Amino acid sequence: MKKTFVAALVMIAVALVPACKTRKQPPPVTTATVADTAPPYIPPPPEPTGTPVEAPDDFVRTDPQVREEILPSDIEELNREVQRRGLVRDAFFNYDESTLDEAAQSALNASATWLKSAEGAAYKLLLEGHCDERGTEQYNLALGDRRANIARDYLVTLGVDASRIRTVSYGEERPFEEGHDDAAWAQNRRAHLVLVR
Repeated sequence: MKKTFVAALVMIAVALVPACKTRKQPPPVTTATVADTAPPYIPPPPEPTGTPVEAPDDFVRTDPQVREEILPSDIEELNREVQRRGLVRDAFFNYDESTLDEAAQSALNASATWLKSAEGAAYKLLLEGHCDERGTEQYNLALGDRRANIARDYLVTLGVDASRIRTVSYGEERPFEEGHDDAAWAQNRRAHLVLVR
């Protein structure tokens, strides 16, 4: 019996020993740190390598391309060029009139704008009064004078310095068109603007 009793005790002891070793431990207490609450690290984008990408051919540039056009130094060529470009325009008149209509005012407005610019300010202006062949020579000289002076006065009101402007009347003496019809006469009734130094 003693043997049985010892064997029973050994069995109980064997059964209890693993139970003691597997006793559950309480979970460890952890505290949150800054590293645990910070957002995840995101690496910066890689540096670009290789050649830069060129703009396509149909790309529209936003910066203006300014082309500076140089005016001729010869005064006769200069007068032809500013007339051709429309920088300086003649004022045309109706038959037997010396008043500026809307078209004549528009032409003189454009001329005044250029004459007041840095480029145009370097020149003086001769205003020639012209008439068609109808009327007497004396009458046409007086009419040409009125046309040149009305154009001068208008340019002065637009801000062109009066000391830069001279006037002369040629009447019918220097026609622009040699014809003897309405089309030729219309071209000859004008205040012609001529740049001078």
